[in-house]
Amino acid sequence: MVGLAVHNAAMAQLWDLGVRGNSLDVIAAWKEVLLLVAIVALAWKVRELPAVVAADVLAGAYAVVIVLYALVPQDWLDGGATGRGELFALRHHLLPVAGYALGRLLSTRWPTGVGSTEPARSAGGGSAAGRAGIDRVALAVVLTAAGVTFIGLLDLGAFSLQAWRDSGVPGWYREQLDLRYEGLSGLPENWIYNTGDEDNPVRRLVSTFLSPLASSYVLVVALLYVLGRRLRWWSIVLGAILFIGLLYTHTRSAVAALAVGLLVLALIRRSFAPVILAVALTAIAAIFFAAYPSIGPSTSYTPEELEFLRQNAESEGGTSSDPFSPAESSLASHWRNLRDGVEAILDHPQGYGLGNAGVVAKRTGVEIKAGESTYVELGIDVGIAGLAAFVLWSVFVLLGLMRREAWVAAAFAAVLLLGLQTDVIGVHWLAVAVWAAAGMALGWKGKESVTKEPVIVENEAPAAA
Repeated sequence: MVGLAVHNAAMAQLWDLGVRGNSLDVIAAWKEVLLLVAIVALAWKVRELPAVVAADVLAGAYAVVIVLYALVPQDWLDGGATGRGELFALRHHLLPVAGYALGRLLSTRWPTGVGSTEPARSAGGGSAAGRAGIDRVALAVVLTAAGVTFIGLLDLGAFSLQAWRDSGVPGWYREQLDLRYEGLSGLPENWIYNTGDEDNPVRRLVSTFLSPLASSYVLVVALLYVLGRRLRWWSIVLGAILFIGLLYTHTRSAVAALAVGLLVLALIRRSFAPVILAVALTAIAAIFFAAYPSIGPSTSYTPEELEFLRQNAESEGGTSSDPFSPAESSLASHWRNLRDGVEAILDHPQGYGLGNAGVVAKRTGVEIKAGESTYVELGIDVGIAGLAAFVLWSVFVLLGLMRREAWVAAAFAAVLLLGLQTDVIGVHWLAVAVWAAAGMALGWKGKESVTKEPVIVENEAPAAA
C-alpha cells in the first residue's frame, strides 16, 4: 500500500534522473510482479482454499469475459487498439480481480512455517488472526493516508507550482506515459482549481499520487475507517487532519462519496450518528469550497498557459466557476462524458475490444471511444456482457461485506459510487488495497461465529504402572 502511494512520485523522479524508456517501464512493473508473486506464494502455501461464494464465481466470470475479449481480433469489433493498448487494458481490467484474489487467499488457512508443529493459522474465517489481519490492513490504509496528507499540505505550503513545472513530472507524463497535457506546462490541468479569474488560479493537494483525485479517494477510504471507530482523542485528531487534506484536494465527488459511505455505515450499524456526521461534514465542505477561491493556495499562470486556456475557453463555450453550479466546467465535463459514454455503449453494445477507452486509448494514440467512468470504459472495451459481470460481482461483494465488516463495506460502496465519474480501478492503490480488503473481509465471519481450534493435550505417563 505504501509503495503504490509513492509510485507516481518515485517514477517521475527516476525519469528526471535519467532512467527512462524500457528501463523505467521494467522498474514500474514492480507492483504487478509483487502482486503476482504474493498470489502465487499464498496459493502454494495455503492449507485449504477458501469456501467458494457467489462473489468468487462472479469474479471468475468477469475475468473470463476480459480474457475472451483480449483474444478476439479488434477488426471483429470495429476497434482500433494497438497490441500495446490491449496489454495495458488487460492489466487495467484484471487488476481488481488480482487484488480480490490476494484478499481471498489471505482470508484462508495457511501454515505458520515449514516444519512447524503449531496448528495452521487462519487469516480469516472468523479467527482472531482474521480480525488482526483486517485491522493491519486498516492501519496501513490510515498511515498511508496520513502520509499523503502531510506531504500534500507541506507541498502546498513550501513549494511553488513552478518547482513542479521544472521537475521531471511533465516529462514523465509526456515522454514515458504518452499523456500530453497542454494547459499547465505539461502538468495535469486538474492540479489547479479554475476560479474564473486569470490572476487567481488556486492549487489543489496532489501529494505523492500527483493527482488530487487519487489522493482524495485514499483519504475517503481512511476516513471511513477512522470515523467508523469509537471516538477517541487520537481518532478525532487524525480524522480532522485527514478531512483537512480531503478539503484541500477540492474534490466534490470524494466528499459526496464520503457522505454515502457514512450512510452505509449508519444502515449497517442501525445508528443515526453516522448520518449526523455525514450532514455535518458535507456542510463544512460546502462552506470551505465556497471560500476556496479566497483562502486556497494561490498561484499564477505562465503567458503560454494563459494563451492556451483562453483559446480553450472560446472553443468550449460558456461555463461557470461556481462550485455548486451544474454549468461549472469540471462538473459539466464529467456529466457530458458520462452521458456520451452511455450513448456509445448503447450504440455498440458488443464493445470495441480492449484498449479503446480512457487513458489507455489516449496513451496509445487511438481514437478514444469514451472515457473517465469505470463503467463506461468497461462497456466500451468489453461490452454490456463485461460491464454486467463487473456490476454483479461488485453488488455481491458489497452485500457480503455488509454482513461482515462495516468499514470495508462503506469504503467499497464509496469507491463504486466514485466509479460513475472516474476510472477508480485505474488508480492502482484502490484496485489493490480496497479489493484485497474486500476479499479478506469476505472470509471473516464475525465474532459471533468464531470456532475454536481443537486442542490436543498430551497426558503425562502415570507415576506407577
